[in-house]
Amino acid sequence: QVRLVESGGGLVQPGGSLRLSCTASGFTFNTAAMTWFRQTPGRLRELVAAITETGDTTNYMDSVRGRFTISRDNDKNTVDLEMNSLKPEDTAVYYCSVLLRSNRYWGQGTLVTVSS
Repeated sequence: QVRLVESGGGLVQPGGSLRLSCTASGFTFNTAAMTWFRQTPGRLRELVAAITETGDTTNYMDSVRGRFTISRDNDKNTVDLEMNSLKPEDTAVYYCSVLLRSNRYWGQGTLVTVSS
């Protein structure tokens, strides 16, 4: 079965950095585009970053572009989100996700709190 497991969240001060990791299993990883979403209470889950199957192309929401970097390792079945220059508004639960045959799968989420 499809399984996505995130790790790396935690508490960080504004301006700090965190690296989130997602380990995937249960599907052919190198044929699937991977994404990171985030959600705060009372708000819709929003797409943060996406990366194509080979990692050749990435996309970011406007508010994180230039600060966040999504990457993948198809030998290890992992996708990472490097977050730099973090702001309080980046506080959210971050989810790794994949769309497979019209079904979207989610990890359990990892909480990122940006606060002084």
